[in-house]
Amino acid sequence: MRPSRSLLVALLLAVSLAPAAVAQEEGEPADEAGGGDRLTGTPFATRSPVIAPNGIAATSQPLASQIAVDVLQKGGNAVDAAIAANAALGLMEPTGNGIGGDLFAIVWDPESEELHGLNASGRAPQNLALDELKSELSGREEIPLIGPAPVTVPGTVSGWYKLHERFGARPMRENLAPAIRHAREGFPLSQVIAYYWKGNTDAFEYYAEETDLLPSGGNWRETYLVEDSDTLRAPRQGEMFRNPDLANTLETIAEGGRAAFYEGEIARTIDEYMREIGGYVRYEDFAQHEADWVEPVSTNYRGYEVHELPPNGQGIAALQMLQLLEEYDLEAMGHNTAAYLHVMAEAKKLAFEDRARFYADPAFYDVPMDGLLSEEYADARRQNISMDSVMQAPTHGNPRRFAEATRALQEGDTIYLTVADSTGMMVSLIQSNYSGMGSGLVPPGLGFMLQDRGALFNLDGNHPNAYAPGKRPFHTIIPAFVMKDGRPWMSFGVMGGGMQPQGHVQVLANMIDFGMNVQEAGDAARYRHYGSSSPTGEDLEDGGTLNVESGVPTDVVEALRERGHEVEVDAGGYGGYQAIRWDPEEGVYWGATEMRKDGEVVGY
Repeated sequence: MRPSRSLLVALLLAVSLAPAAVAQEEGEPADEAGGGDRLTGTPFATRSPVIAPNGIAATSQPLASQIAVDVLQKGGNAVDAAIAANAALGLMEPTGNGIGGDLFAIVWDPESEELHGLNASGRAPQNLALDELKSELSGREEIPLIGPAPVTVPGTVSGWYKLHERFGARPMRENLAPAIRHAREGFPLSQVIAYYWKGNTDAFEYYAEETDLLPSGGNWRETYLVEDSDTLRAPRQGEMFRNPDLANTLETIAEGGRAAFYEGEIARTIDEYMREIGGYVRYEDFAQHEADWVEPVSTNYRGYEVHELPPNGQGIAALQMLQLLEEYDLEAMGHNTAAYLHVMAEAKKLAFEDRARFYADPAFYDVPMDGLLSEEYADARRQNISMDSVMQAPTHGNPRRFAEATRALQEGDTIYLTVADSTGMMVSLIQSNYSGMGSGLVPPGLGFMLQDRGALFNLDGNHPNAYAPGKRPFHTIIPAFVMKDGRPWMSFGVMGGGMQPQGHVQVLANMIDFGMNVQEAGDAARYRHYGSSSPTGEDLEDGGTLNVESGVPTDVVEALRERGHEVEVDAGGYGGYQAIRWDPEEGVYWGATEMRKDGEVVGY
């Protein structure tokens, strides 16, 4: 049996819809039972922003946020704290990240007064050509999410050491010590993570029993399930979980550095394991891997400089959307009105058509960055948007026509975290295994799962994002950073595959156009448009589907349908948000976290 990619994605992600359904079935009607009322702020805000003068951390798991601030208080800086929190999240939230995955980061360095971008994404194996891969896939039209085929070299550990070499203030063994301790002694699962943990492991059971994708030696059961009356099951909310194999692996990295992971026994263990199960990544792929410093790219949105990282990621889709939207008076339209959501969705469609056609590894393809981010190109593309009708099947533009003028003018599960310290250093960091926990493959004795990021390659050899040996696949994870008047304004991110550019734009519009504070901007009801053309080869048909949360009023939903949108109201799939905003007048940080996750902001 060969399930389609859509079925595999559904098995991994359908669980995200269940919480709302359960609440509706088991809860009482809203006019008889509900939540309390806040005395100040917007009614939909779940909590107040956290405001702190010295240092602050926002992550998707409370213990990780506390670890980050503890590092700050013991003399570490924002980079040290971010590494420590990321290592802890790989243990505590393996549903979204781990050292088997990739990492991107943007760092504001107050000493040089510069932004620095880091691309720590891994590459495809050198010993597998496209034709060979197609033969191995036996006629499949896409690379599956499970098994050896989507595995690329994990880039996270190389990212940690690149960041630490340039900015770190404490020894790496001290930064990794909290994660090692919790891996050995245990930690209690938080609510949302426990929910996704069960959903992921249930999906792996399906793959193992009903498909030929997951080798019998996946080792995921031994690593991520617990014994209960002679059976294995997913750990539950509040239950202590331990991962001694991961503790040993992190200790090896802490003592041996980057080389211990990419040139030592860890790489050799993965090589041997991949050979045993018919995989492709080899020791040489690890030994040759290196993370890269890259220059962030930006656009100005109503006086704010919004910075993203260039491809192979999708960050510039957010910049393209902002350029398209700047000519519209969003404030006059009103927040989450039909007009506002319509123009948002239409701008997203246009940006994502370019994403599908032009975003790829720049080492293999000349991405027309100048054209894609030119004001002239945005003006030309904006002509495709009508306020009275819906684009059913837009196409990409021709950004190369605008490249010279510009020079003259000069989606998956993920974790995002951000940390700021007393010196003014701010870190925007995102890390992921891609879809769910990853490929389902856990090398023996290492305690972590290998990512499935290679599923985002295109199998059409003529496409810019075509699979090739040593190439980085298209990436969905994107950290963001905003400057105002040449100074830091906000470090933020929104997790969730193709939701990420859409989430970035919504958060910024909430704050810049509608004056929301940093917490309200994340708590406001969101939209997510599905169905756009993809770098893996799928095409937009019939305008796609506009999903909205229940906070969008019923009359707005009906008005959108009257315009021609296919609209669904549901829960899940709207990402996960963390942010830190700097207030230079008061000298304090404002922090926010995602109410759709387990996160917490801690400051001091």
